[in-house]
This record gives sequence, C-alpha cells and structure tokens, in this order.
Amino acid sequence: MEYISIQGSPKPVSKLIKGSDYFKFDVYDKVCENIDAFLAIGGNTLDTAHIYCGGESEQVIGRYMRERGNRDELVILTKGAHHNKDGPRVNKECIDSDLFTSLERLETDFIELYALHRDDPSVPVGAILEALNEHIEAGRIGAIGGSNWSWQRLQEANDYAASHGLVGFTFSSPNLSLAKANEPFWAGCVSADAETCAWHEKHQLPLLSWSSQARGFFTGRFSPEVRDNADMVRVFYSDGNWERLRRAEQLAKEKQVSVIQIALAYVLNQPFPTCALIGAQNTAELRSCDEGARIKLTREELDWLDLSREALAK
Repeated sequence: MEYISIQGSPKPVSKLIKGSDYFKFDVYDKVCENIDAFLAIGGNTLDTAHIYCGGESEQVIGRYMRERGNRDELVILTKGAHHNKDGPRVNKECIDSDLFTSLERLETDFIELYALHRDDPSVPVGAILEALNEHIEAGRIGAIGGSNWSWQRLQEANDYAASHGLVGFTFSSPNLSLAKANEPFWAGCVSADAETCAWHEKHQLPLLSWSSQARGFFTGRFSPEVRDNADMVRVFYSDGNWERLRRAEQLAKEKQVSVIQIALAYVLNQPFPTCALIGAQNTAELRSCDEGARIKLTREELDWLDLSREALAK
C-alpha cells in the first residue's frame, strides 16, 4: 500500500480509503471483518461523516476502535456541516455542533482529517476558516478540507488563510473518476473537471476522490442498452464515457488486468497526490482494489483514457 502526506495530519494517509456508508450495528460483524481485512493489506484510513447511516457509521467505528484497541493505527476522515431539510448549514454553530457530536460518536478526542461535507458560497470563507481554526488550535482536528467545494472557493479560502495567519485547506474531496459526470449525482456535489485537475496539479493539493470507480460504471454491468438504473443513466451515460469504457477495456486487456482496476488506477496515477474512497464490502472486492492500486499508468495513458489524446504510441 502506498501513502500520501497531508499537511496537518500526524499520520500518513493510505492511497485507498475505506468507505463506511454501510457501517451499521446490524452488520457489525461484517464491518469488523472488512476493516480487519483492509488493515491487513496496509490500508489505514476510514471515511465517514456526521450524516452517514443516521450517525451509526461513526458510532460503529468508535466501537470497533475501542474493542480492537487500535485507534493509533487508524486515520479518521469525517465530514460535517451537511445541509438538512431547512437548507445549508455551513456556519460556526453547525460546524461546532457536528464536530463535537462526531468526536463523541467516534470515542476519540482527535480527528486527523476533517472536511466540510458541502459548501455554501453565500458564507464568507473567512468566517468558515476562523471557526475551523479554533478547533485546530484546541487540538481537536488536524488537517481541514472541503468535500464538494469548487477549486475557486478552495483558492479563495487559502488566499484568506495566507493573508490572515490561519491554517488553510490542505485537501479536497470531490468526485474524480474516469467516467465524467453529466450532472451532480446529488445536489451540491462537485466532480473534478479538467480545470479542477489542473489546479490540483499546480498546487499539488491532495484530492481524496469519492465514487472513484463511478459507482460501478466500469464493472461490465452497464451498456447503452441497459437503462434500468435511472441515476446511472442521468449521470454517466454519454458518448464520451462509452468511449472511455472502450479504451479502458483495451488497456485492461493489454495489461492483463480488469477494467475496473484500470478505472481505479486512473484516479491513483494523477500528476498530484490522490487517494480513492472505495466501497469494497468483501475480500474479493478488496483484493481487486489492492491490485488496481498497484497499477502504474503513464501520463500518455491517462490522457488517452480521458480522450485528450487520439492514440497511444506503439
């Protein structure tokens, strides 16, 4: 397993990050087996959020760490300030409330990676950063980031931090995948486009991608004729993505790996630090992700997969 460094986190972060949106007490034994297997291949970072499973995800992780006695081995990425039925919640009061609740659920006094789950562009970045910096100074969180923040807002925030002596965002967590989204999967979600990737390359800001394998687009379950999943049709069905799939199939055959592994390798071989949030729920899926994370792709192959290059050199 390879790792990246994120400024503010006292521990390295594994390139594969284990997703937890199914972590519930009624499947607790399965969760423990999954995390144990993830640690066995060298993974160390778990992704969760204040809203996942109505709070159970964080509680399950807290119980697991207590029972295993392995809190020091793990890096926790959790998120707060998600909107609710009343609207946006990106403000000091909600950040404070969600963070303290997350700490209690996780049974810890420190979170290595803390991200704001959504943005509210109507709120000045200064007020947001000042609220987060209070918690950094108090030793409650390490690195701060934006999940589903545009690169423009990230830049604005970090400019403010630099000019006011504050800690800025040191990671971002949008969607990045070989299949490009036609529109957001959920309201307020951000997918990394060419401009976003160019900005990350320029600043070498780590990107932690959710839906890194495009929700199974590259598994072989989908084709232009199969239209039974309305969300997949809406978000990922396009001529460009069918061509990306065709090219991924060709490259997978040449490298003797699976297509889904090529899609994962695309995310992990970007010219800036990246991690991929994975949803593997059994040993076979986890092994596939581990093998995919080991595949090396050249810049030429990345560009060809992404349709910005017509052909690969023979």
